[in-house]
Amino acid sequence: MNLITDTDALAKFCAEQAGADFIAVDTEFLRDQTYWPKLCLVQIAGPASVAAIDPLAPGIDLTPLYELMQDPDLLKVFHAGRQDLEIFFHATGQVPAPIFDTQVAAMVCGFGESASYESLVSKLAKAAVDKSSRFTDWGYRPLTERQLIYALDDVIHLRTVYVKLRDQLAHTGREHWLETDMAILSDPGIYRLDPVESWRRLKLRNPKPRTLAALKALATWREIEAQKRDMPRGRILRDEALIELASHLPTTAAQLARTRGLPGGFAEGKWGAAVIEAIERVMAMPQDTLPRPDVVAETPGNLGSTVELLKVLLKHKAEKNGVAARLLSTTDELENIAAGQTALSGWRYELFGADAEALRDGKLTLGLERGRVKIFPVA
Repeated sequence: MNLITDTDALAKFCAEQAGADFIAVDTEFLRDQTYWPKLCLVQIAGPASVAAIDPLAPGIDLTPLYELMQDPDLLKVFHAGRQDLEIFFHATGQVPAPIFDTQVAAMVCGFGESASYESLVSKLAKAAVDKSSRFTDWGYRPLTERQLIYALDDVIHLRTVYVKLRDQLAHTGREHWLETDMAILSDPGIYRLDPVESWRRLKLRNPKPRTLAALKALATWREIEAQKRDMPRGRILRDEALIELASHLPTTAAQLARTRGLPGGFAEGKWGAAVIEAIERVMAMPQDTLPRPDVVAETPGNLGSTVELLKVLLKHKAEKNGVAARLLSTTDELENIAAGQTALSGWRYELFGADAEALRDGKLTLGLERGRVKIFPVA
């Protein structure tokens, strides 16, 4: 097994890949005990070579790897690569580029909404994925030969999957259909974890303004603590407890201690004091400075049936063209179309949006012919 554990070997391997058209990339990492993912292994397969890189090897400098990830002439291929890209972004401040995600490409090529890696390997590489090491401890050293075979097989098969999908995209002329999704995955903004925005991942129905202010303050405090200490946010305060605090606003240690879901001794410790301080700041905020809950616009009642009809058209178009429905349109976009807006552009408009607007405007209708949906023009 080609396991790279020193900087010289890494530099040599990366130099060998620099002239290739593409490399297949995968990572193994742990994050159950930390806030930031702990990179444990990087697997790379070029057209002619494959290696596993050990980021935990003593003294290894990963600079050649990071430089390879930024080579503008080398395509980096991932499968469902958002977490892999996040790891490289937090290590270097840059998203690998250019990139190709085989899960997105598979949706364009008609392999379903979220094609699994195993299914693509089976259908395109005619191979089976060994799942025996999926839940292994990648942080433990030394790595076994079985672990390395499992890890390297991932990128060896991914290499084949990419070539098959690339050829299919070229044959159908759909290469440009991936551009929007690849641009989203390449956006550094989606990997920046801003503590001030961390409250948005919490679900609280119809919060009062002061409750919302407390939720924002407490979630920001928790996120900063988690990042600073490199701890999972739930180890500091679970979501349920944080929502409970925002709802009841305890301002003394005794009140805090009676809050459900807090760890033992939390109220009397420094974290308890920090929570009380945050709540006191919120309690002192003038009413007119409190944040207002976002107003969730509801689909007007008279548009509900239009949206449902558009969903039928969407499913029909997706099946007919062999593309995942969610790549064509989201529910929000369907609602916007029903409300009279032009919500789509480019190939999505050509494939679905134009007919969706025509259906909305009464220029097309849907019917059944031999039990299958069919589009009929309105005379």
